[in-house]
Amino acid sequence: MPRAASFLPLLRAFAPVLSLGAAILVFWAIAPDRPLTAMDARTIMLQTVIVALVGLGMTLVLVSGGIDLSVGSSVALCAVAAALVMKADFGAAAASTWQPALAALAAVAAGAACGLYNGGLIALLRLPSFIVTLGTLGFFRGVAKWISGSSPVYARDSWLREWVRPIPEPSWLLVAPSVWMMLLLAGGFALWLRRTVAGRQAVATGSNLEAARRAGIRVPRVNVIVYSVCGALVGLAGVVQFARLGGSGDPTVQVGLELKAVAAVVIGGASLSGGTASVAGTLCGALLMALLDNRCTALGWPNYVQELVVGHIIILAVAIDRGRSGRSAP
Repeated sequence: MPRAASFLPLLRAFAPVLSLGAAILVFWAIAPDRPLTAMDARTIMLQTVIVALVGLGMTLVLVSGGIDLSVGSSVALCAVAAALVMKADFGAAAASTWQPALAALAAVAAGAACGLYNGGLIALLRLPSFIVTLGTLGFFRGVAKWISGSSPVYARDSWLREWVRPIPEPSWLLVAPSVWMMLLLAGGFALWLRRTVAGRQAVATGSNLEAARRAGIRVPRVNVIVYSVCGALVGLAGVVQFARLGGSGDPTVQVGLELKAVAAVVIGGASLSGGTASVAGTLCGALLMALLDNRCTALGWPNYVQELVVGHIIILAVAIDRGRSGRSAP
């Protein structure tokens, strides 16, 4: 028994990697004639970026004891913001040099503003994050449709598209530049979460809210910081979304992204009750979501099959979370 008990933490730490490996084996068993190729791996890594960036923000929100259901709508709004800036006529020279950077900055600023709005409402009104972000889910989507005229905004091509090419230039990069950006941000985010005062306060707030208050932590301030950082990461996901659509912003995209992000974070070892999270686990969970999408498409399965699979993965992830917490479902 003591040996088995000492093995459990190790098993939990490697559970996201084991889940990813199990999914690869299942798809190989179903279709051994359609193995993963190098191009498939590059594509899957690229498809991981949006869910992973949003998942990193969701990791911070969940570890602080909250949740953000508005991330899908925020990504659409940020992509539209980038398209509108890129569509503006600043001259041919600007369009090829600094205008794409300005568009990316606008998307990140829009995402941070969405997060600040969420955090401000939660802090000022003292409402549950579930209720607030359920409301802003519709609000941000409505703003995206309003500023875009309820139709996609098509902008000129730019060097941002190079960031989402499955086969990068130069070839020694191996994967798209946006993948390297995601990995670097994940490393920095993990350090920020564990080594900074703001990050540790977020963990403390999610672990025990009352103890955090008694320790002098200003919980409303933590909420504002947490949701603003999450919003900025969502804004980066909006930049990637804009680039992947060939330089256009569609206000109707990424419906249901919040479910994939929550599933990725919980599969990665985070607790829905707060206080526990793993950045590396979140990346594995996001990679699993992208793997499922890619393999289902490769096998010619219709979209509703993917939705059925992802839906039950979310149920399984919540069940595992409850098991880890020693709680039973109502």
